[in-house]
Amino acid sequence: MSTFVSLAENGPQRTLAGPVVREGTGLHSGDRVRAELRPAAADTGFVFRRRDLEGCPDLQATVTSVTGVEWETVLGEGECTVRTVEHVLAALAALRVDDAEIVLDGPEPPALDGSSNPWCEAIREIGLVELEATSRALVVESPILVVEDDSRYAVVPYDGFRVSAEIVFDHPSIGRQFASALVDADGFCDEVAAARTFGLEAWREPLQKRGLAMGASYSNTIVLTDEGLAEQSTLRFPDEFVRHKLIDLVGDLALVGLRIRGHVLAVRPGHKGNVALARRLAREAQKAREPGPVLDINEILEYMPHRYPFLLVDRILEFEPGKRIVGLKNVTMNEPFFQGHYPGHPVMPGVLIVEAMAQVGGLLLMNEFESPEDKVVYFMSLDDVKWRKPVVPGDQLVFELEMVQFRGSVCRMQGVGRVDGQVVAEGKMMARVMDR
Repeated sequence: MSTFVSLAENGPQRTLAGPVVREGTGLHSGDRVRAELRPAAADTGFVFRRRDLEGCPDLQATVTSVTGVEWETVLGEGECTVRTVEHVLAALAALRVDDAEIVLDGPEPPALDGSSNPWCEAIREIGLVELEATSRALVVESPILVVEDDSRYAVVPYDGFRVSAEIVFDHPSIGRQFASALVDADGFCDEVAAARTFGLEAWREPLQKRGLAMGASYSNTIVLTDEGLAEQSTLRFPDEFVRHKLIDLVGDLALVGLRIRGHVLAVRPGHKGNVALARRLAREAQKAREPGPVLDINEILEYMPHRYPFLLVDRILEFEPGKRIVGLKNVTMNEPFFQGHYPGHPVMPGVLIVEAMAQVGGLLLMNEFESPEDKVVYFMSLDDVKWRKPVVPGDQLVFELEMVQFRGSVCRMQGVGRVDGQVVAEGKMMARVMDR
């Protein structure tokens, strides 16, 4: 069992009692769109379907489908993308729906009033039915910490699902705000769901030049000037801004694919941090399902040409063929490079951190060939490499790499290395697979 989470049965799965339709304008695309929430079979999870795209496959709403996290959460696979999924997912998760299809005839669900409340009302209007399958809960057993840029998260044991958040904005109408709510039909729908998205009037033009906020209006956004609220905007709650952050947090955490039993505390949450936390929880859930590494050191030696002292991977924790890989390096005082690199103040050389990341990335490519033991990976370029924090003896480096492109024998990947959830290094790399 994982040291951080366990999985528990959590009553019957639930889906919608029937279809329900809402129409409106997409917040970021500006397109007029019709969304239909439909019942789904047990173990479907949340699935988006773009009926306006010929041959577009179903898009599973999980962390592995996330392709964008800047101003919205975007899911994608191939040519099929769905934007701004967080508001509808938050309503489904809060009302404890396990399985549903969200059918769209455009690139994103309609913004409606900019909150989750219309989705909550739609789901309550149609009602829910129980399925002949058991839902699963991710039960937090020990505190989990995640840091992503300025966002900080802690998840602690709790009998239920609660979210709390603090935000700090240098603006006279916002300042420092804190909110906390139970994520259930009453706590979420009554106290959080009606909070709307917000933005500065000064952001409109720069965002729209980038294809964002094309559908933002006074009817779906709290608009702020430099001095305060725009004349056309009023607040539903004095702390509506932080309450909307709770909506985004619940919606992004729905991508874990399990009901969560724990208390999530967030400081300065954003989509990038929310999804980083969702990925961590999904990893912990996977470890709870399948204890032990995907590859141990003996299996790694079968694939990797490197040997001591240049083998810098100890275990592979997760592996999604053609998509992503997570590997681990235990940094001990016995590492040979500590003898000469800052003696008396041991720090792992940055180039070796990147080398370890590259070795994990190389293992991501091994599954792409029939006889991987006859191949070797040569890295061709590194871009946007950044080192964020020093790595010292006793640290456990966890590398996560994603496949960006793979054509012929050339692959592009992007990776990040973390220690205790904090980013220590990141970068993009290109490699070629060749015969030994």
